[in-house]
Amino acid sequence: MREALCCRTGRMIFVMTLALALAGCATTGLPTAHEEPARHSISEFSDQRFAEVYDPWEEFNRNMYRFNYYFDKYLFLPLVSGYEFATPTILQERISSFYRNLGEVKNLTNSLFQLKGEESATTFARFLTNSTLGLGGLFDPATAFGLERHEQDFGKTLGYWGVDSGPYLVLPIFGPSSLRDTGGLAVDSAINYGIYTAIDPFGFTGNSFPIDTGITALGVVDARHQQSFRYYESGYPFEYYMVRFFYHKMREIESGRPLSAD
Repeated sequence: MREALCCRTGRMIFVMTLALALAGCATTGLPTAHEEPARHSISEFSDQRFAEVYDPWEEFNRNMYRFNYYFDKYLFLPLVSGYEFATPTILQERISSFYRNLGEVKNLTNSLFQLKGEESATTFARFLTNSTLGLGGLFDPATAFGLERHEQDFGKTLGYWGVDSGPYLVLPIFGPSSLRDTGGLAVDSAINYGIYTAIDPFGFTGNSFPIDTGITALGVVDARHQQSFRYYESGYPFEYYMVRFFYHKMREIESGRPLSAD
């Protein structure tokens, strides 16, 4: 009994960690960024809009931004390149479609949390259509039927209900975030994991842990494969500030309300 509990706990921690990485990668869709920017102060700029973002942990965030660059360059991107080399393009597209369909679970739960009835119905219809007619999400007939995709997450849900974004935060591996969005990421990942565990689609095989781990790991690679962003490739001498500003404004627009500036 104790061994079974330990095994299940270990499985939960391992898969949860990979699921968090997958969710985090999905949030790094920023404009494409070779050289590390010079360490200048933003006060040297005449355009002060970049200074509007509340960033009290800038030293930590810069260190994490640099860590993410090395992680990306020496581990993540070589892994993605190997995946792209070994996998035919048509299969890559089907894999991406499959994981986008799984992402509808997050979209649906957060549409419900925001009491958006019509959007929730559309998202549910998309998931049902693509899971059946789309052969488990490998294809996307829902879009052809006019069912629009609505990207949602718990960070947006918190913003919808008036929670301030809090300080800007660069997470290891996950990238640009905020205090509010970090909490939202954890909640989304926990909900997704809870639903998946309850369903346990591969439990009948007796080998659900390696299967679950493989599916999650492939999802992590696919998520990075879909993102064009590359650290320090923007050609902009103050890339850290640019990425911070764009992330802040992007979330401001998505949440429909101003984020904290000070």
